Amino acid sequence: MLDNLGDWKRTHSCGELRLEHVGRTATLMGWVARRRDFGPLTFIDLRDREGITQIVCDAEKAPDAHARAKDVRNEYVIAVRGPVVARAPSQRNPKIATGDVELHADEIRILNDARTPPFQIEPAPNEPLASEELRLRYRYLDLRRAQLQANLRLRHRVIAEIRRYMDEQGFTEIETPILIKSTPEGARDYIVPSRLHPGKFYALPQSPQLFKQLCMIAGLDKYYQIARCFRDEDLRADRQPEFTQLDIEMSFITPEDIYRLIEGLFQRVFQLIDVELPVPFPRLPYAEVVQRFGTDKPDLRFGMELRDLRSAVEGTTFAPFAAVLEEGGEIKGIVVSGGAGYSRKTLDELQQFVKRYGASALAWIKLGDEISSSLLRALGEEGVKRLAEAAKAERGDAVLIVAGPAKTVAASLGALREEVARREGLIDASRFAPLWVVDFPMFEYNEEDGRYYAMHHPFTSPIDEDLPLLERAVEGGETALLGRLRAKAYDPVINGVELASGSIRIHRRDVQRLIFKALGLTEDEARRRFGFFLDALEYGTPPHGGIAPGIDRLMMLLVGTDNIRDVIAFPKTASAVDLMIDAPSEVDPRLLDELHIRVVRE
Repeated sequence: MLDNLGDWKRTHSCGELRLEHVGRTATLMGWVARRRDFGPLTFIDLRDREGITQIVCDAEKAPDAHARAKDVRNEYVIAVRGPVVARAPSQRNPKIATGDVELHADEIRILNDARTPPFQIEPAPNEPLASEELRLRYRYLDLRRAQLQANLRLRHRVIAEIRRYMDEQGFTEIETPILIKSTPEGARDYIVPSRLHPGKFYALPQSPQLFKQLCMIAGLDKYYQIARCFRDEDLRADRQPEFTQLDIEMSFITPEDIYRLIEGLFQRVFQLIDVELPVPFPRLPYAEVVQRFGTDKPDLRFGMELRDLRSAVEGTTFAPFAAVLEEGGEIKGIVVSGGAGYSRKTLDELQQFVKRYGASALAWIKLGDEISSSLLRALGEEGVKRLAEAAKAERGDAVLIVAGPAKTVAASLGALREEVARREGLIDASRFAPLWVVDFPMFEYNEEDGRYYAMHHPFTSPIDEDLPLLERAVEGGETALLGRLRAKAYDPVINGVELASGSIRIHRRDVQRLIFKALGLTEDEARRRFGFFLDALEYGTPPHGGIAPGIDRLMMLLVGTDNIRDVIAFPKTASAVDLMIDAPSEVDPRLLDELHIRVVRE
């Protein structure tokens, strides 16, 4: 039989009681984390979001409360009243904040019962968590875990600090629409049918990009928003179909203004976890970071930079290397300190690893007491030595080498660099190494469909010196020049995580028209998709720019997880499914009729 709460009021949380409360009567409320029955004594660990307090139910001192405790099971919701008592020194529990005291129950009220949970909420220290699929299906139970609650409470503090900081900097928080026009460029839009306008659709925003630029045209000068965004794209561990970003736009600025703003913001946020970020952040051009690290989001907490080895094999008759050189490809390697001890099994594993990124093979050199190498037969000992010298390897090291197209070499060696660092324990988890990646290419070429795409988005401004190149490329038909254009774009990266993407925007209609044309949009198509924005550009648009740090990725970094679902209250799976509410799901056919939608199954 369940009890009513009545007029009871909670006096303390389950993580609050200390020695200074001894002798007081306290009323606690929460969930039963554990019950231990020792006949005349029953112990209950009572949990709420603040912590755990041990409850003692003594049959001799409080027989009614002791009898009621016999009915309690894990995850029951109860209220307990009684005096706070100091534990004997030998019985104190240093693992919990309330471990010096306990509450002796005079009365217990069972407010609600609970079925046996499908998994243990807080498993023992050496026991693994239940499968993520099961925990996502019962996410409301998984959220009772102390770690997830701590993550969400830190997220609250981060967003509150962001709002304080942005207010101090003179920004205005402005909400932009969720139901907008579909203007896909890159990821797919989620579309929403209109009942009142049959055959027409809204889209959910991938970002508030155009609206924040319109805020600048409107003269609002400094805008920000904690924005919900939606992208229908293939998912990874650090992505969700719906996500949250801090959206920022400012008028009459240069990139330096953005750098100072974001460095100050990140400093403030990281202070919440007692970390002082070094400022100013170093700045590295895109071309340099890709050349040195194989990625545009490098982890600077360790070295092991990529080494260009082409000069060491010029004129080689080794067919794979000769073909790469003839086709303008690259031959690069990384040096693993102490890697001469790698077993054949380890090298085979690394070989399979780089193949995931398109590499055809992984060559290796081990500088042990004797030189051994997968290239020894092809290049001879002198050729292998030249490669090792070009890589600046020393005795005891290993050189891991990939040859092929530049993009393949960068992607495979960049990923291998991080994998080796993880295996070798080279990453200091307590250190945070930020940088700005700047001077991005304006466009990137897609070999499959033979056209250029905007590397960031089509509203990013080229650097001023490259505007003549843009005009020649578009109006003069010199399309290859698009690959040389540089953008006023900048991404902050910390520990290999891209935390934001930003740029100075195009504020001139003539330049915006050239960009659309470079992307293959006709005048009619540009007008159909972006006509409202092109019109707005004609009414006195100020120079402006912005950036959008991802709140979810930032939280991953702050709490030290590589799983984005650990920092979101109700996330989707990697296949964009909500297992708890069973979404997406079919809808009533009558609703589809009202929306003039027919589902065709192939």
